[in-house]
Amino acid sequence: MKKASLFIIKSFIGPFIMTFFIALFVLLMQFIWLYIDDMLGKGLEWYVIAELLMYASASLVPLAMPLSILLASLMTFGNLGEHFELVSFKAAGISLQKVMQPLIVLVSILSIGAFFFANNVIPVANLKFYSLFHDIRSQKPAFNILPDVFYNEIDGYVIRVKGKEIREEGDLLKDVMIYNHTENQGNRQLTIADSAIMKMSNDKSYFSIKLFNGIDYQEKYEGRRDKIYPLSRFIFEEHEMRIDMSGFKMDRTDEELFKEDYRMLNLDQLANKTDTLKKYQNKRTDEFFLSIHNSYLINDTLTKKTDNDSLIYASMNELINTFSKEEKQQVYSIALNAARTNKGRASAAMVEMDYQQENLLNIQIEWHRKFTFSIACLIMFFIGAPLGAIVQKGGLGMPVVISVVFFLLFWILSMMGEKSAKEMVIEPYQGMWLATAVLFPLGIFFTYKATTDSAMFNLDSYLSFFKKLFKKKK
Repeated sequence: MKKASLFIIKSFIGPFIMTFFIALFVLLMQFIWLYIDDMLGKGLEWYVIAELLMYASASLVPLAMPLSILLASLMTFGNLGEHFELVSFKAAGISLQKVMQPLIVLVSILSIGAFFFANNVIPVANLKFYSLFHDIRSQKPAFNILPDVFYNEIDGYVIRVKGKEIREEGDLLKDVMIYNHTENQGNRQLTIADSAIMKMSNDKSYFSIKLFNGIDYQEKYEGRRDKIYPLSRFIFEEHEMRIDMSGFKMDRTDEELFKEDYRMLNLDQLANKTDTLKKYQNKRTDEFFLSIHNSYLINDTLTKKTDNDSLIYASMNELINTFSKEEKQQVYSIALNAARTNKGRASAAMVEMDYQQENLLNIQIEWHRKFTFSIACLIMFFIGAPLGAIVQKGGLGMPVVISVVFFLLFWILSMMGEKSAKEMVIEPYQGMWLATAVLFPLGIFFTYKATTDSAMFNLDSYLSFFKKLFKKKK
């Protein structure tokens, strides 16, 4: 049985590794397709893109792992059935449960590893990914001056050229016009030249423009409107300008700014965050009710001191009736302003509580996601292995079709449950475990059918069952 177990494990590992990287590659291509606009034209180095894709691939493992286990188990048991190896096992007195045992142990280990990966690795990868992706989105487009276009991506300068030729010694520009706005005083410095040679420095910290046959206009200004300032013109045959390119370097944001997001937290941190939010909600609720409580008179009674320092309790109506018309208007105006103030407090408190409740829901959903990811690996195996034994087709034909169908069912149910939980239609645990609750009975059903050698896809067996049922009723 040890040799048989090793044979079964070897038959599974090959398809699993292959399908895992294929699924990861397909999901990564989908990610690139979605966010290609945020990365194009930024002049990013290859290692920056590679780093971003590496962090993104870590967050895609929860999708690739269940799919690869489902497909690999289908292919493994389909191949065993197609080559009559399952028949040989049964002829030797080894049941399907015994054949599945080595892979059950292996998939359980993979599921446990998937849980620790989701709890320890994915939060760190998400932190790195969102930090880097934020910097890429904030990055300016790559430096590229086009003919007949006013280029204003350089801080403090606007450049327009009529023509451009790319040469080894530098780009040749024709009919150059450069507005200098570095002093933030409007269009008071303008340089015009017939031609220029533009060249980037080796460290890309600045680029130089060597201008030929041009005029530099400068209008002097000192802040006084009652004074006339001269316009100076500087005619040159050759003039060189150096423009700083530090604004095009990608600045890395401090990762500490992203650490409070629920996607960057493990189970312990999510639990602590949940307790903190609940305590904050209770505190803010008490503060709100206390502020509203203190702004109203209780029991509709007032106390009033008389000349002999005795207290007289009077109702609100009795007290108001003692006021003059002007005093009544003043009291009503004060009461109306107090009511409007309380209404504003209530609206602000409602917005804040809705935000905190949304944050709390996201944290609870993320907490359950850590477990559903690993449990999904086991469920997909108990769907794929018996289906492969029933279908008895290996390769990438029928198993791929079946895998896609069940994976889409799993994905749709997961998305429906998560969205319903976020909209507070159902509880977070109900939404996150919806796909598991639906697919787990299917796994038990398929395993039962495979172990009892039932004709699952034989239509006549189902028709005969209903015929027998109707005969019994008659």
